[in-house]
Amino acid sequence: MSENHDDPIRLLAIREAPLSLDEVHAAVGDDAAGGTTVFVGTVRDHDGGKSVAALEYSCHPSAGAEMRRIAEKVVADFPVRALAAVHRVGRLEIGDAAVIVAVSCPHRGEAFAAARRLIDDIKHEVPIWKHQVFTDGEEEWVGAGSC
Repeated sequence: MSENHDDPIRLLAIREAPLSLDEVHAAVGDDAAGGTTVFVGTVRDHDGGKSVAALEYSCHPSAGAEMRRIAEKVVADFPVRALAAVHRVGRLEIGDAAVIVAVSCPHRGEAFAAARRLIDDIKHEVPIWKHQVFTDGEEEWVGAGSC
């Protein structure tokens, strides 16, 4: 987390502990922002027509640096006042928050667009992998990024 409030990237983390929506929302508070968008990605009970029992996320050591690179690009491309993103690793149960992103901008449209870009790029570019355990005993690894 950056302590410099001149830096719009206020919170970036990959952690094993449960994620806090309040922490992420508080990190993007800014008096000059007219719109704040928050997205919470949760573990659902199904995928591809199969029932999911649990998930386990793991990441490459470069994941934090990749998350920062993506955040810096979003800040460069949108009028971001404040940005935060946290992703969980380890075992998660159905309903657990896996990722939370938030962006504050002067206007709501910009906040929605910046948050959408942030979560989409994290999902596609940060080397975090999802190991799905299905209720029928089958398992599957899904890449959420590349090395």
